Amino acid sequence: MQRLLMLLVSLIILVPGRAQKIWISGAVEDSISHSPLQGVIVTVNNDTARVITNQYGLFRIAVPSQDAILLFQHNRYFPKRLSAGAYSRMLVQLSAKEEIQDDVAKKAKAIARERSSNGSNPNYGNSAMGTRAFFDETYGTLYENKFVETDIKNASMFAVDVDRAAYSNIRRFVKLKEKIPVNAVRIEEMMNYFHYHYPLPPPGQTLAIYSNYATCPWAPDHRLLQIAVRGKAVNLDSLPPSNLVFLIDVSGSMSLPNKLPLLQAAFRILVNNLRSNDHVAIVAYAGTPGIILPSTSGSQKAKILNAIDNLSAGGATAGEAAIKLAYKIAEENFITNGNNRVIMATDGDFNVGQTSDYDMEQLILGKKETGVLLTCLGFGMKNYKDSKLETLSSKGNGNFAYIDNLEEANKIFAREFGSTLFTVAKDVQADVLFSPRTVKSYRLIGYENKVINDEDSATDKISGGIIGSGHCAVAMYEIVPQNGMDEDSSLATIQLRYREAIDTTIKYLHYTVPGELTEFRDASGDFRFASAVALTGMLLRKSAFKGNGTCNMVLDIAKRSLDDDPGGYRREFIALLRELKKSKKIED
Repeated sequence: MQRLLMLLVSLIILVPGRAQKIWISGAVEDSISHSPLQGVIVTVNNDTARVITNQYGLFRIAVPSQDAILLFQHNRYFPKRLSAGAYSRMLVQLSAKEEIQDDVAKKAKAIARERSSNGSNPNYGNSAMGTRAFFDETYGTLYENKFVETDIKNASMFAVDVDRAAYSNIRRFVKLKEKIPVNAVRIEEMMNYFHYHYPLPPPGQTLAIYSNYATCPWAPDHRLLQIAVRGKAVNLDSLPPSNLVFLIDVSGSMSLPNKLPLLQAAFRILVNNLRSNDHVAIVAYAGTPGIILPSTSGSQKAKILNAIDNLSAGGATAGEAAIKLAYKIAEENFITNGNNRVIMATDGDFNVGQTSDYDMEQLILGKKETGVLLTCLGFGMKNYKDSKLETLSSKGNGNFAYIDNLEEANKIFAREFGSTLFTVAKDVQADVLFSPRTVKSYRLIGYENKVINDEDSATDKISGGIIGSGHCAVAMYEIVPQNGMDEDSSLATIQLRYREAIDTTIKYLHYTVPGELTEFRDASGDFRFASAVALTGMLLRKSAFKGNGTCNMVLDIAKRSLDDDPGGYRREFIALLRELKKSKKIED
């Protein structure tokens, strides 16, 4: 009996040492381009543990001790051995083998040039829940703006914003070869996805207004007026400190590879751009929300990244409670004259508490006056609720993007870090007053859900959008001119109302739109390219106002309007057009 007891004691002593595991998580990337590497085999010396990195280069593996040696292998890269050490998170860089090294180096240099040139700078209707399409995705119903007779109403008002979610979402449908829901096509978000070359405002000025006026290629008797609002660019070194709250959806619907895993990879990019004077808190929510990480300095990147890497999906989606908790934390850590912002990442599929688009609108309107801004990031497909996220961002002094791949995450959080996260003007509203003498009628192309009614504009509590550091927001009007109009006469006057990011005072900027007409072929590349994008939106919507516009017309205009193309996004647009034409989803 005594011998049996001694044997049991020895087993108890031995088992923990062998059974206890240390979890190591991390990411593997190319040593030159820093692109994530999928399919890297991670093994542990003298152990059976084996995992493979996912499409975003992420892995998680159990090792027997801190002395364990990890082996990283990929058939196109040299293998690498690393000690697990005292770290629970690793960033591993692999060197490409000689036969592909030159291609990788060329790609890395191209990315560097792009970044440098860009600087710092079947449907079911339901009004409360958006319009359903494509495996239960929902989109807010849009009714196209019509021509307005200037003699009847000569004022056009809209919220100026630089949301871009619609374009990357449309790109996702094109690549999947799926039908594009009509209400997913928000033309202003398509136009504003691209970089334009309008000058920055003069020193000491927050915003600047520009205009171009030319003939209309799809309706020869009509004209096109492009209005551009450019925000000042704040040097990255001069950006105010940030108080950020990551509000991350970890419900069961986020378990797919293009949801939570992509989200984690995207936030890794953002965290790597944080400074020591920035602070981040993380709220994750499923059935109930919880604080995963209290407000933490941006200098503690490993701690923040470890919290992100250890997220896992499962459960219901309590969006209402999570939003309230995130704003509460943001207010508790509020930085006066700083950048206070909740960054919400989700597929928008809320199913606990208040869930309708209207409920969300009322909730976020109540948070608007806290001074905390909102960034909404949409992920995934099939049950993606675009209508809800678009409502939240537009009503909560926010911006909205859809992340369909890691390149889009790089665009938002690396190449356009300053403009995405730092606002220079909020509540921006354009009041365009057309001259009845020169303009017979006009139509605002896009911006349907950003039009401001007369009764709303009569109050001092204006509704508008936000402009980020260096952002350029463009709007396009199609105009029917008065017969015999004098081209030297002005077309309109513009009054821009806005507040600066950390000021509550309403400011005004005035601009007179000259009536000098340019032939479309002689207009600037920016004007022509934005027109091509607008026409594409009308073709996708099967608009009654597309005139004689066709996909071939768009292709011809776009190919002649590439100009300087940082990031290659205009060229990508042309490739998408060719896919649309090939699949017969757009008129030839």
